[in-house]
Amino acid sequence: MSQKRVKMAIMVGGKGRGSNMANLIGHAQSPDFPAEATLVIGTRPNTPALERAKEMDVETCVLNPKDDGYAEALLDVLKSNGIELIALAGFLFLLPIPVLQMLPNRVINIHPALLPKFGGKGMYGMHVHEAVIAAGEAESGCTVHHVTEQYDEGAPILQLRCPVEPYDTPETLATRVLELEHEAYPSAIRQLLS
Repeated sequence: MSQKRVKMAIMVGGKGRGSNMANLIGHAQSPDFPAEATLVIGTRPNTPALERAKEMDVETCVLNPKDDGYAEALLDVLKSNGIELIALAGFLFLLPIPVLQMLPNRVINIHPALLPKFGGKGMYGMHVHEAVIAAGEAESGCTVHHVTEQYDEGAPILQLRCPVEPYDTPETLATRVLELEHEAYPSAIRQLLS
């Protein structure tokens, strides 16, 4: 008898390519993965990530966190789709507290650094890798963590590490860390749901 799979929503921002989202959808298409990607929620219409999700046959919707009634609309979408897990991927907004209360320990994020270092408001994308190199860190990596009411302060689920090489630029480091992210996120979901 096969185990019931958890319904997962992936929430994406408006600027990224959606590689972490696509990676999670790819893993979720395997029947032995503990979650199925049933919904991708974006902040703006017609973004590369939403287009990619549609190409991968995943339902999408757009909810702007700056709109009045956002919290209620998000709760309605999550409930009506039976969502049991939220994975953030390039989503740069704090989630409404009622969403976190609805899914305790089931809202997760991936961050391109070894938290608690280089986290918090404004620390995303290339800003993180620039800061890691400027600080002279010997290693970097990624952290999959629980989401709380504060940016990047939730308990870590999984961290993967890589060296920061003397020749690294923010771009070369970002490429190496992204490879780790693609390994870490599905592994963390397996761990969380086991």
